[in-house]
Amino acid sequence: MRQTFRSADQADSSLQTTIWLTFVNYSIYTTTMIGNFRHKGLEETCLTGKTRRIGADHVRKCVRILQLLEVAARPEDLNIAGFRFHALQGNPKRWSVRVSGNYRITFGWSGDNALDVDFEDYH
Repeated sequence: MRQTFRSADQADSSLQTTIWLTFVNYSIYTTTMIGNFRHKGLEETCLTGKTRRIGADHVRKCVRILQLLEVAARPEDLNIAGFRFHALQGNPKRWSVRVSGNYRITFGWSGDNALDVDFEDYH
């Protein structure tokens, strides 16, 4: 892309400034590590950034947990102080991360992907 700019005092002279601009857009992530969602609010937050289906007091921590799920190679990567990460009983195997109070983000795991990511009050 080439643009030529002239200032007001350069209008009379033949001096021109040519600026070459190059735009490069690269995707940081080519694939998502979250396979699917059970909770439509979490899906909307992850894909579009809109947060209307999750309470305002939970949004920041939910976004942090979703970002960690995107880069996690295994469920144990979310075992971070303050998240109260733990495995849930049952089959298929699921894990839980505390958001606040009784609210948790729960998810399953298959290969390299988090599956059935849900925001729930399971107590």
